[in-house]
Amino acid sequence: MQRFVDLTLNGIAGGAIYAAVALSLVLIWRATRILNFAQGAMLMVTTFIATSVLSAGGSYWLALAVALASGFVLGAVVERVLIRHIEGAPPLNAVVVTIGLFVALVALAGMIWGGNPRSFPPAFGIRGYEIGGRRVLFSPNDLFIVVAVGVVMVALIVLFRRTTLGLRMRAAAFEPEVARLLGVRVSRMFTMGWGLAAVAGALAGVLVAPSVFVAPSNFDGILVFGFTAAVLGGLESPLGALVGGLILGVTLSYVSGYLGPELVTMGALAILVAVLMVRPSGLFAHAGERRV
Repeated sequence: MQRFVDLTLNGIAGGAIYAAVALSLVLIWRATRILNFAQGAMLMVTTFIATSVLSAGGSYWLALAVALASGFVLGAVVERVLIRHIEGAPPLNAVVVTIGLFVALVALAGMIWGGNPRSFPPAFGIRGYEIGGRRVLFSPNDLFIVVAVGVVMVALIVLFRRTTLGLRMRAAAFEPEVARLLGVRVSRMFTMGWGLAAVAGALAGVLVAPSVFVAPSNFDGILVFGFTAAVLGGLESPLGALVGGLILGVTLSYVSGYLGPELVTMGALAILVAVLMVRPSGLFAHAGERRV
């Protein structure tokens, strides 16, 4: 029973990180109707920037703030320089461009920071809480991760449902021509969407960095699991991204603990295929007419 509890708590902490990446993918999809396959490389770059701040003597919180700010700038620049030229083009164009961007950013990070892995400190202690005389595999830093991702999820729900900016972003994504006639600056909304999505991705990078060494290729798996979580929950739903990430994290924790860590990637693939076959729109997709 203790092993089951530990695996569950460990899966929740890991799933929250997958949910953060899924939230960034959901945000870009809802704002621009594009899937960003370079999200993993973008969060890798912002995490390297955070390590540079730490190396210069900055605090963890300063590094986090710089990572989030640089994420917004990077997302906005990518949209203006690359994505803007393919908006309205066939979906394959966006796939090719974002994959090319992924390769370019990985190569650029290797040239700037080198290929040697770097450690990254956690925000809080990693020693598990003691409950009932037993120490569980859930630490203050894990709690911080879950709370931080939950706050981002709530913020996105409020953004899209309760604010004028969110309504304009959704209108620009679904009906750009009509939005322009109504006075919405569609290009600005697209830039804002990419910038905010990169902020969510930067947060995910900083949160997962203490668990993995920071290196140009060490974040590829996080994107795969984040994409699986986004598909599982539904690309239209921030809540679905959070729930999908938690379900995926707990499931993969069970797979690793009971069947072996070498089957984790296979388990994620099985979940992705099952969702695409049974409910391709995701668990939280609306059955009725899409709401704008």
